[in-house]
Amino acid sequence: MTELFLGKEHGRPGHDASVPPVLGVRPGTGETLAFQTDDAVYRELHEHGDLDRLQAPLNPVTGPVFVEGAHPGDALAVTIHEIRLTDTGWAMSLPGVGALRDRMPDRVVTRRIPIDAAGVHLTDAVTVAPRPMVGCIGTAPAEGTASTVMPAHAIGGNMDVTDIAPGATVYLPVEVEGALLAIGDVHAIMARGESSFVAIEAEGTVVVSIDVVPGMALRAPRIATGDEWIFVGLGATVQESVQRGYEDAFDAFIERGWDAMDAYTVMSALAHSELGGPTGAVDPDPLHPFDAVGAVTLHRVPRALLNEGADDR
Repeated sequence: MTELFLGKEHGRPGHDASVPPVLGVRPGTGETLAFQTDDAVYRELHEHGDLDRLQAPLNPVTGPVFVEGAHPGDALAVTIHEIRLTDTGWAMSLPGVGALRDRMPDRVVTRRIPIDAAGVHLTDAVTVAPRPMVGCIGTAPAEGTASTVMPAHAIGGNMDVTDIAPGATVYLPVEVEGALLAIGDVHAIMARGESSFVAIEAEGTVVVSIDVVPGMALRAPRIATGDEWIFVGLGATVQESVQRGYEDAFDAFIERGWDAMDAYTVMSALAHSELGGPTGAVDPDPLHPFDAVGAVTLHRVPRALLNEGADDR
């Protein structure tokens, strides 16, 4: 299997159709793509601890990649095969950021986190196995630039969902020719919800394969793991996000020929929901750039219920 490598020098913030693709790929060739991601912003903060002095971009995504045969109205199916970590992760407390901002100092506090064969060394006493995942993955929007910090968007972006990990396939809406896929923001390990807004950030290389699902119209990303379909909800309020995620899950049952009341009954018993990452679904107040509005929610359906094949939706 041929592996095509995209270095972190191709990273930049935002998903934008005006950015020329780094390379083009044709699905079905057996090629995999290795996206190297960057942790330069965290290294800078560890060195000087001053947000105003930052030169490296926050949450750059590597790419974009032009996918032949991907047209608006299709979906891109991105299967994550491997995430290779380096030997360093970063824990950060940033002033005014995250759910624990009122419990931490009003200044930048950083910690270098060693990563080795023993695991991720969170403290001198706590070492855990790595659970690498991708925080930011998306295609280009039809108009404008989709942020890779916040909010999350219909085309993906900074969702910070722990399930976007090796073995998962992420389905992303295609809004422009070639989709223009870009990936960044690797974490060595992250608790669901990301209380700190940063978790254990790390440089890594994300190895993926790409397929196109013609006519799979999506209004938000969805994720397939070995056991579940995960429908991502996006909305200006938590309630709206939850409703949209549930609706997309319900519609997936109906598309497969389920009776509406059957789908309704099964979902009420077996479809679980939870808050996703902390980035929200609406542009935040510019005076408070880390106070997101709305929510990313996740809605989990046992995969066996939908009886799909590899190319089904």
